[in-house]
Amino acid sequence: MAKDIKIALVGNPNTGKSTLFNILTGLNQKIGNFPGITVDKKIGYCKLADNRQAEVIDLPGTYSLYPKSKDESIVFQILADTSNPSHPDLIVLVVDATNLRRNLLLYTQVADLGIPLVLALNMTDMAKNEGIDINIDKLALRLGVQIVSISARKNLGIQELKAALSHAGTIATQAEGADLRVLAPEAIDLAKAKLNTTNNYFALQVLHQHEYLHLFSESQHEAFEQIKKDWEFESSKQQAAETIARYRYLGTVLSGVVTDTGAKKKFAFSDRLDSILTNKFWGFIIFIALLFIIFNSIFSWSSYPMDRIEYAFVWLAEMGHRFLPEGLLTDLLLDGVVAGLGGIIIFIPQIAILFAFISVLEDTGYMARVTFMLDKVMRKFGLSGKSVVPMIGSLACAVPSIMSARNIESWKDRIITIMVAPLVSCSARLPVYTLLISLVVPEKMIWGIINLQGLTLMGMYLISIVAAVVVAFVMKFLIKAKERSYFIMELPVYRMPRWSNVLYTVYEKAKTFVFEAGKVIIAISIILWVLASFGPSNRFEAIDRKYAAIELQKDSVQISTLERDKSAEKLENSYAGILGHFIEPGIRPLGYDWKIGIALITSFAAREAFVGTMATIYSIDNDGEVATIRDKMRGAVNPETGLPVFTFATAFSLMLFYAFAMQCMSTVAVVYRETKSWKWPVIQLVYMTVMAYIASLIAYQLLK
Repeated sequence: MAKDIKIALVGNPNTGKSTLFNILTGLNQKIGNFPGITVDKKIGYCKLADNRQAEVIDLPGTYSLYPKSKDESIVFQILADTSNPSHPDLIVLVVDATNLRRNLLLYTQVADLGIPLVLALNMTDMAKNEGIDINIDKLALRLGVQIVSISARKNLGIQELKAALSHAGTIATQAEGADLRVLAPEAIDLAKAKLNTTNNYFALQVLHQHEYLHLFSESQHEAFEQIKKDWEFESSKQQAAETIARYRYLGTVLSGVVTDTGAKKKFAFSDRLDSILTNKFWGFIIFIALLFIIFNSIFSWSSYPMDRIEYAFVWLAEMGHRFLPEGLLTDLLLDGVVAGLGGIIIFIPQIAILFAFISVLEDTGYMARVTFMLDKVMRKFGLSGKSVVPMIGSLACAVPSIMSARNIESWKDRIITIMVAPLVSCSARLPVYTLLISLVVPEKMIWGIINLQGLTLMGMYLISIVAAVVVAFVMKFLIKAKERSYFIMELPVYRMPRWSNVLYTVYEKAKTFVFEAGKVIIAISIILWVLASFGPSNRFEAIDRKYAAIELQKDSVQISTLERDKSAEKLENSYAGILGHFIEPGIRPLGYDWKIGIALITSFAAREAFVGTMATIYSIDNDGEVATIRDKMRGAVNPETGLPVFTFATAFSLMLFYAFAMQCMSTVAVVYRETKSWKWPVIQLVYMTVMAYIASLIAYQLLK
């Protein structure tokens, strides 16, 4: 459905642009990709003060219209190309009131493109607290644009902004900024003639980056290149000259507009805090301590709700078996769907706790400090500080983290980051870790405050991070590139977390985990139930005849035992059992039996499918007694040795396998999409599988 007006949000990173987008659109938004480029596009809808419907596009944050990454290049593509489906009728340029001069550099560039514009002056409340006084009326007069003072975090000035957007058609044309034609008059005039435009800046930008625009034919691209060659147009020198001219212009604009009475004290608290949190020694100690608190909390705080959820599913299965009619449909529902779903729902408390901590650390500005602090360390291992963001993001999920690597300018750094990001333990591995840890690590407190299970979980995450760094170090020498990388990052000011945002993030992540993983788990559980419940007819008939001959005895205890043995033998001879036995020789040295082998296969769809697979397998292989998945796995016995299947050695071997193996089809797909080649995902899949096998083999052989 066509919208009345199309609005683009533009601004520097950390200006509150995305917060404003969420306020304007609420939940009425969707995420996709810009046509022809793998860059996230957030679109939402809102109603303006005049009841017009507005389509709002949140463009990637950028410091200027000169791109240094794919994300930044999309901004100029959309603003310059009037035929682009995302080209806006109106721009809302969001600027940080506490850093006005730097933010207005982007404003002057966007304004020179001649698109109607409203300037949203965000964080004005923080500016006042820091002693910064801005004469908004004088600034609006000098720039020739309507300015609205807002605080997106506190939801202030939003209605005034909507009113300004409603009257955007009556806004005066932006004042003429720096005279850029003098930078390269002949080249600009020739480009204007070719473009049939009177806009000097548009012509200048086309000369700079026409190769990013899909507006022109091959002959036109060649014509622009010829103009640059004839008039010795060097982009780097022209950009530097333009930046100087713009800052000189902004100096006159801001003269008498901004009064900073708190220049000496406004960063005092932040600097004192940074001297501790980014300290070469204490910074790392604090970071490790925070990691310990997070993983300790995941076990300590989640145990009660997890127990309640687990027993709720046990009760549901009991009621189902008691009241539903016996038959294949009931078995499919209870042993397939319910068992598989229970293996996912139980981990919601742990997922919620993990994302709550991550959201708080991001919202306060601490995560940016971690990135800054780890930059020098990462460089020694072939990565840049910008690689930290995708790697930390991989604690949640590798897929969006790999996509975020687009911001890394260096091709070599970007490829290495993509190749090692899946090694960092994601939330999909969390259910596997916590299930196995709960089986073999006692629920014991050390010194009354340290949860041994939480400490083990933290160890698994640290192992994955160390592995990623070591692999990156090796790839530093294997992947050749001449370009040098650099790391420039603005540290946001410390803020109190927005608790509503934290709760919303937790809700969204938990919902995504349940519905996205749940769909895969239920599908796998149903397929697995079918494979585990049916087998070659000759095998099943032979088993039925065997136990029918034995069941002539009326001893109920023996009959119960026979039913259990019959169920186990049928499972072993089912299609799933045959598949498991086929791969068992290859995984036996790791300490795994054929049932674990089935889980390894199903886990290639999604790592968390391990839990659902175990739940389904052990629900089918039972003697009619309903129990929790942990109780079933804890009671599983190796028929050859008589020892528990999940010993300390087997559990840690299995955790290491899941720590290092790819086992995620979505990650393989996104690596292919980001690299535009099957070469890198195939290399990644092979090296991670080999690494997982060797690590698991060593662990089992040493610990058994």
